[in-house]
Amino acid sequence: MAKLKIKNNEVAFYAMGGLGEIGKNMYCVQFQDEIIVIDCGVLFPEDELLGVDYVIQNYDYLIENKDKIKGIFITHGHEDHIGGLPFFLQKVNAPIYAGPFAMSLIKGKLEEKHLLRNAELHEINEFDEVHFKKLWVSFFRTTHSIPDTLGIAVHTPQGTIVQTGDFKFDLTPVGNLPGPNLQQMAKLGDDGVLLLTSDSTNAERPEFTKSERWVDIHIRRIFERIKGRIIFASFASNVYRLREASDAAIAQGRKIAVFGRSMENAITAGQELGYLNIPKDSLIDQNEINNYPPEKVLIMCTGSQGEPMAALSRIANGTHRQITIQPEDTVVFSSNPIPGNTTSVNALINKLEEDGANVIHGYVNNIHTSGHGGQVDEEFMLRLMKPKFFAPVHGEYRMQKIHTKLAEMTGVPKQNSFVLSNGDVLALTKDSCRVADHIDSVSDVYIDGRDAGDTVGNPEIRERRLLSEEGVVTAIAVVDLKDYQIVAGPDIVSRGFVYMHESQELIKAANHEVFWAILNTFKNHKHIDQRVLNRTIISRLQKLLYDRTGRRPVIIPMVTILNGNNRSENQHYRRPNNKNNQSHKGERSSNHNHRNSQHHSKKKNVKEKQAVATGNTK
Repeated sequence: MAKLKIKNNEVAFYAMGGLGEIGKNMYCVQFQDEIIVIDCGVLFPEDELLGVDYVIQNYDYLIENKDKIKGIFITHGHEDHIGGLPFFLQKVNAPIYAGPFAMSLIKGKLEEKHLLRNAELHEINEFDEVHFKKLWVSFFRTTHSIPDTLGIAVHTPQGTIVQTGDFKFDLTPVGNLPGPNLQQMAKLGDDGVLLLTSDSTNAERPEFTKSERWVDIHIRRIFERIKGRIIFASFASNVYRLREASDAAIAQGRKIAVFGRSMENAITAGQELGYLNIPKDSLIDQNEINNYPPEKVLIMCTGSQGEPMAALSRIANGTHRQITIQPEDTVVFSSNPIPGNTTSVNALINKLEEDGANVIHGYVNNIHTSGHGGQVDEEFMLRLMKPKFFAPVHGEYRMQKIHTKLAEMTGVPKQNSFVLSNGDVLALTKDSCRVADHIDSVSDVYIDGRDAGDTVGNPEIRERRLLSEEGVVTAIAVVDLKDYQIVAGPDIVSRGFVYMHESQELIKAANHEVFWAILNTFKNHKHIDQRVLNRTIISRLQKLLYDRTGRRPVIIPMVTILNGNNRSENQHYRRPNNKNNQSHKGERSSNHNHRNSQHHSKKKNVKEKQAVATGNTK
């Protein structure tokens, strides 16, 4: 079992993810044989991670110490805080504690993965306390772009460690929903906070983040002047924004149709928990939208980040079954692109404009505000908590660094702030704080599929990138080791490297090179097997193609071996003299080779055949 290099009386804080990045949040507080886990999120992959669906944490340390885990405490229901739960629960079946809205989303996520039956779920609110033998946990209400957001306080024998979760100070939330509980935060600060770990996402913005109420006013104004059909795209989890859009539509007498599974799930959960108030007669089936005049329809859909398979992208591309863009449509993007999505979002906006839609997007139209606090919000949190030590989280390095400067301005000594990396272990007592250890197993895990076992590593990512940049060349041949004959091929197939029809000279040269690579293997190796043939073909073909083109495609030899079991290591090599091999001394066509190969194979009566096809690359 992996152990931390800390003293027995010290409390450890460390992050499995969420430091130096925005996403993959997972923070841990450990004292002796008890571990409190806060959040379990995913990171959405950048474009260069080809084929990767999610990036999660390496859970090895927590798996090895699973008996110490007392619970997973969820701050809120965004994917970068709950998206990793299905993968983690496949390894460690720990109890989950979450607020009502987050719990609703978690249940749907676990049911989809067939994990709900065995999950231990506990719904909590801001006034609950959860006690264990040595540690106990309390909560405080914050505001964000999703309901039921909580800060978490872990009370230890050495002092209280506070994780704010994602927050801003929205003092005028929409729908008369409760604002942040400043009294709870102030009481924690008065009682004493040993370590504050706080959201750094907007540390670069010298502002107080605007309230959702400000967006609500502008959405109503925009809806009032739109005469045609409205297509409203937002994050499905931003229930406040869904409420603003649905309330504005209902005030105009519009019917509401919902597209996108995550959007449907969010609206169902919001209705059940009272965060949305959409009358039944205002919701219409997807197939009924054409039964109403355009000025009486609001379409709420997913796809505000340009996701290829989301509803809005399919609408723009003309592949959606029920909706096509009409000239009088107005598409409202009520979100800003997250890092890495700007190009795809801009392409989607351009496509919608080309199709005749009017597109409204961005801060310039006052239809979006961040769910994360700016510098003023962050300074206010520091003033309320008055921590002895400080560690910024949930942000890239430069954001964390700026956040420590804000902490210094609010009274936290410079030497008491720590910019940590994932895996760094902070060891704390009542009077001391130091970086004591590093968990080496902490790293990114790439999920290509649905389960925790569906992973790919850096070698596969490099190969995918190489395939996307240089293409692939396949060399196909059939050889008979009884008589050392090439009985079919070689043939060259190019995909993504060169266009074969326009590169006949290069293809012929490659055929010729593979032919002599096989013959030289026959001549120069006492023992011939699949690996020897593949290695020689790859080596010679790589050199030829690079010399001719300056590029290095992935080369896949596919050599079928006949009579491979009949050969011994020391059998004498007989120079092949069949027509195929002789004809290859000059320039021969692939059709002539194929015809001779078929003729030769018909003449030979081969009783024992061993065919092995391989896809090894170098």
